[in-house]
Amino acid sequence: MMKRDYYEVLGIPRDASAEKIKKAYREMALKFHPDRNPENKDAEEKFKEAAEAYSVLIDPQKKSVYDRFGHEGLRGEGFSGFSGFNSSIFADFEDILGNFFHFGFEDFFGGGQARRAAHYPRRGKDLILELEVTLKEAAFGTEREIRLNRAEHCDACSGSGVKPGTKKTICQHCEGSGRIRYSQGFFSITRTCSSCRGEGKIITSPCENCRGVGRTKAKKNLHIKIPAGVDSGTKLRIEGEGEVGDLEAQKGDLYVVIRVKKHEFFQRKESDLYCRISLSFARLALGGEVRIPTLDGNEALQIPPGTQSGDVLRLRGKGIKNVYTHKRGDLFVEVNVETPKKMSKNQKENLKRYAKSMGEDLESPDKSIITGMKNTVHKKI
Repeated sequence: MMKRDYYEVLGIPRDASAEKIKKAYREMALKFHPDRNPENKDAEEKFKEAAEAYSVLIDPQKKSVYDRFGHEGLRGEGFSGFSGFNSSIFADFEDILGNFFHFGFEDFFGGGQARRAAHYPRRGKDLILELEVTLKEAAFGTEREIRLNRAEHCDACSGSGVKPGTKKTICQHCEGSGRIRYSQGFFSITRTCSSCRGEGKIITSPCENCRGVGRTKAKKNLHIKIPAGVDSGTKLRIEGEGEVGDLEAQKGDLYVVIRVKKHEFFQRKESDLYCRISLSFARLALGGEVRIPTLDGNEALQIPPGTQSGDVLRLRGKGIKNVYTHKRGDLFVEVNVETPKKMSKNQKENLKRYAKSMGEDLESPDKSIITGMKNTVHKKI
């Protein structure tokens, strides 16, 4: 089968720089790596093909020969394609792909002596808990006692998973190396042993309490602090309060998601609060001081004379503290006129006399509204 053009394999032009060659190879290698495509022969072949193309095009001497004579030019001594790999090329591979995969490239391509696979203890799982608080608790902060049902290390085996008095034995599949080597022609692929997960040892006498897992479910009460200024959707991360993982592995974290209950009087927008109050016409017209509820208790609010229904007044610093800057927002109060539903005969007569004194005839249709609308239209035109 004829080999494809190396530039075509990596999808790059013939004048591509070394950086572009590396970038193209990295994308191909990450896409077709056997760890990401288990049991996929086509992906494995494409991975090898990309690595071969990279090994030639990244080497200035080999690239020069290939550009002039193609694949035939590499058949000479010292240019035998993939079989001509030396150990230095693998440093390039690891530099490009980093430690993304659990085995070295020398082991993958059979370019060096197999090393024992590093066993990576699995980190514990993170836990997520939703917690509902009141608006006042969110504004000033609070403390809560929560109950968790999470995985803890087994008390019987201290998390080892083995039956007390016994030990783990050498894995028979990998003979304790933690890796299994597969040979295909001049390629030698080494992968982490699935039986022992790279540890080289397995449990033959599991703990009866945890059945060899090393973990059991346990309930725990946890005291947590909710900082002032949290809002719905705020996530609090409590490090190390998630579940345990393998022995010597880091514990998971606990994430507490805050939900703030809807308040019957206040509405919140970030650090500011909003509310509506209704006052009499006389109070709005004459002004004065009124007492209104806030999160801190009842506070005095000054009503300027001639305040109109729908006007918004502000009480500075009576909102909610910002969780990051710790600066408190403001309270915005929308003032509306309160129209009495029932009035005595004397009150009605007094109101009519007031209307008459203002030049308003309550016995005939009010034309001032229509006149006001016309004036508004004329101004816009």
